[in-house]
Amino acid sequence: MRVIGGGGQERRRAQSASPYEAQFGFCRALRVDDRILVSGTGPIEPDGSTTPGDAGAQATRCFAIAVAAIEDLGGTAADVVRTRMYVTDLADQDLVGAAHARAFGDHPPAATMVGTPALVRDDWKVEIEVEAVIGTP
Repeated sequence: MRVIGGGGQERRRAQSASPYEAQFGFCRALRVDDRILVSGTGPIEPDGSTTPGDAGAQATRCFAIAVAAIEDLGGTAADVVRTRMYVTDLADQDLVGAAHARAFGDHPPAATMVGTPALVRDDWKVEIEVEAVIGTP
């Protein structure tokens, strides 16, 4: 991740290895004061390829990318207050839900899981958004 300075408020950005950030003009995560917003995060490996495996493996990768961005901006997984999980097959909800439970352990955030017919890449089974507030109990 790369952290970039911001504007008048406490505003910082984190970038990741996703090729879509430059192409589509967004950052992986944005911190404004004590709030961190993580963009929709797909299962992208450091080399730009899609994470192999089932929806659970892909969700695990998405959470790892999102939490790394939060950590780069001064937070932790325990600071996550909301997640949104988009899955292309609702039959995968248990796999994605289990990855969610592992990612947040004793600090479960508010969460939504939605079925969608497609994501940016045909081989993506899941994409995840995350929001954190630094210093939440």
